[in-house]
Order: sequence, then C-alpha cells, then structure tokens
Amino acid sequence: MQNASIQQIISVLNAANVRYLIAGGLAVVAHGHLRFTADVDLALALESENLKRALAALNEIGYCPRLPVKADEFADPQRREQWIREKNMKVFSLISGQHRKTPIDLFAALPFDFKAEYARAVWIDIGDGLRAPFVSLDQLIAMKEKAGRPQDLLDVDVLKNIRALKAREGADHG
Repeated sequence: MQNASIQQIISVLNAANVRYLIAGGLAVVAHGHLRFTADVDLALALESENLKRALAALNEIGYCPRLPVKADEFADPQRREQWIREKNMKVFSLISGQHRKTPIDLFAALPFDFKAEYARAVWIDIGDGLRAPFVSLDQLIAMKEKAGRPQDLLDVDVLKNIRALKAREGADHG
C-alpha cells in the first residue's frame, strides 16, 4: 500500500464526483489504530451512473478488473446480482500496473444503507488538502463484527476501546 497511490485514487474519485466511502483497514487506521492494510476497500453508491464514473476514473490511473471481465459489467445491477448469487462475490477487485502495491476492492453489495451512512461519514484530510469520506466508527465496528475473521475481531476490540475513549473525552469536554 502506497500513500501516493491512495491520494491519487481519492483525487480521481473526488474529481469525478463519485459517491464513495472508505472502509476496511484504511478506515481502521483513520479512526485511530495504526496497522498494516494491503488494499483499499471502497463502498460505492451502487447506482449505475455512480459506478460508471468510479470505474472510468480509476481506469484513468490504470486500474482494471482482476477477473477477466469488463469493468463496466460491475455497473450493471443484474450482472452484479448474478455474480453475488452464483459466484458468491463479496468484492470486485481492481489492480493496476501503475499502482501494483495498492489493489482496490469494491463492495459488490453494501452491508448498510449508503445514503444514511454517507450522511454520517467522517471526512478526513489525507494530505495536501485532499479530503476523503470514511465509514463511521460504529458502522466500521458492525462491518468488522459481521466479517468475523481473526484480524477483523482484533480490530473490533481496538475500535471499541477507541470508541469508549472518545466517549470519555467527549464527556470530559461537554
């Protein structure tokens, strides 16, 4: 994972007016737990036009599907549902020769209402005045609990401690 690649990803998505939220390991880091993460997990508003803008923007910086399919097939809700149903697809993975160390995973289905979660997004400056939306701490904990993998459960423990600390700090300043 390279910071320059992350900044470029965020920059092209913002420039294309893509509605997205950063989840996964990057969100864990953004919420206060410094740890390694291997990819960029993005939850996109799943409207076809938003997905087309996202895929076109990411293609501009060299991203293409890891699978032998056309990127715009992911924007087709029927095709995406078929992949979820028949292939048990959880994420649509993108790779780039220009950004080899920074693959992207796009959620095939969202575990939350995008509009509501986008309204709760935590916007963070990731450098050079570039701002990015991250899933809320509560949503991140819920996503990690549902995933249930060992790293996710470790993240849940740390994130709950961070939430408790923030609540105490808020009480101290309120």
